[in-house]
Amino acid sequence: MASSTSPLFPPIAILLLLLLLPPPAATQHDYYDALHKCILFFEGQRSGKLPPDQRLKWRHHSALHDGASIGIDLSGGYYDAGDNIKFGFPMAFTTTMLSWSIIDFWRNMGPELGNAVKAVKWGTDYLLKATSVPGVVFVQIGEPYSDHNCWERPEDMDTPRNVYKIDGSHPGSDVAGETAAALAAASIVFRSRDPSYSRLLLNRAISVFEFADRHRGEYSQSLRNAVCPFYCDVNGYQDELLWGAVWLHKASRMREYREYIFKNEVVLRAGDSINEFGWDNKHAGINVLISKEVLMGRAEYFTSFRQNADEFICSVLPGISHPQVQYSPGGLMFKNGGSNMQHVTSLSFLLLTYSKYLSHANKNVPCGSFSASPSMLRQLAKRQVDYILGDNPLAMSYMVGYGTRYPRRIHHRASSLPSVQAHPGRIGCKAGSRYFLSPNPNPNVLVGAVVGGPNVSDAFPDSRSFFEESEPTTYINAPLVGLLAYFSAHH
Repeated sequence: MASSTSPLFPPIAILLLLLLLPPPAATQHDYYDALHKCILFFEGQRSGKLPPDQRLKWRHHSALHDGASIGIDLSGGYYDAGDNIKFGFPMAFTTTMLSWSIIDFWRNMGPELGNAVKAVKWGTDYLLKATSVPGVVFVQIGEPYSDHNCWERPEDMDTPRNVYKIDGSHPGSDVAGETAAALAAASIVFRSRDPSYSRLLLNRAISVFEFADRHRGEYSQSLRNAVCPFYCDVNGYQDELLWGAVWLHKASRMREYREYIFKNEVVLRAGDSINEFGWDNKHAGINVLISKEVLMGRAEYFTSFRQNADEFICSVLPGISHPQVQYSPGGLMFKNGGSNMQHVTSLSFLLLTYSKYLSHANKNVPCGSFSASPSMLRQLAKRQVDYILGDNPLAMSYMVGYGTRYPRRIHHRASSLPSVQAHPGRIGCKAGSRYFLSPNPNPNVLVGAVVGGPNVSDAFPDSRSFFEESEPTTYINAPLVGLLAYFSAHH
């Protein structure tokens, strides 16, 4: 007599089915409303002079003189999180992922497509400024220790706006490679919408990548005191070089990038850290992105990347023992380190994207004796999105402004301090501390912000003091744009 764990129903399949079932209190989600809010969040993170069509009216112009100390206009771009520093590394990754969301899911965005494209352009306009001097990339504006010592609005900030750069003598192939990837990916977004802007982006991506490849090194070594421990690249620069080359190949179709990828696959360790993807580690994203070519039958010489992508999928499925990817009792992916939602949205984006590529090729993912179908990958990604939107043990949406119960005391200076309209007078560095310590909800709702999220036990303290749980970031939201676009059209 066959047992319940016969080959027809291996244990992993049963575990997956249980996990993918919606929780008892599951609700029907308005994914399009969530998409609208997810994109709106980026307007709350804008630095520089705000345009007339700015929709989050409680924000105002800020950091208008960034770069003035060196005679270059470096205003604009995004604040990465709840502070007032402009970190180029996560900003570039954010721009890459916004672009990828549009490239693969623009048909599902409806009227929000225009706002998504604007979000990309706010990033690329700044990255063009940051790469305007040949052989130099300006990678950070602001002194993080003094900034983090203050709790003040970006409109008021008076901490030093030091400009940090990489160059031939102080390399940073990681941040330069990611910047090249962002510019190349965005050039695809604008190819038909604004051909001249698209050409500018692609040409700049080519020159920035050439600089990154010629002057190899980690920016964490060149700029350690400024970028560590905030965005210290612990994973090395090799993945960003391969990532930049992959996006340049996709954007330009130039043979030299295909050959670069092929020649450097082993040297740049494409098969390393296969279950990692985020601002610091591009390995899983590289393998998924190249696998599209393999699955379409256009690049058999890249078969090893497809194998790596399959291994990535198997490593994140629940039920397969892997120490780096856990699941909370409520079904949320969890990886060690701060701001867990960055892993949830990035890995879920890859699950969904790879499922799309597999579907078109009519392929599954072999995981030992078990085979994962594209629909199973989509369901797992959807389960993560639904958890974020409220299908979780606390019945709380982790997207600010979505649903009736969401975080009210997020770790975010502009959101937690009175707006310029409500309090025209300046609020100094330490004068803002009382707002940080206040038990009251933030006065300004940063609509669409997805916070770092609950711990591995599904517990969440709605408190500014717990920044790893309560701070939103641009690179949490960027992959979520693609996910919400797809589910808004298919559910």
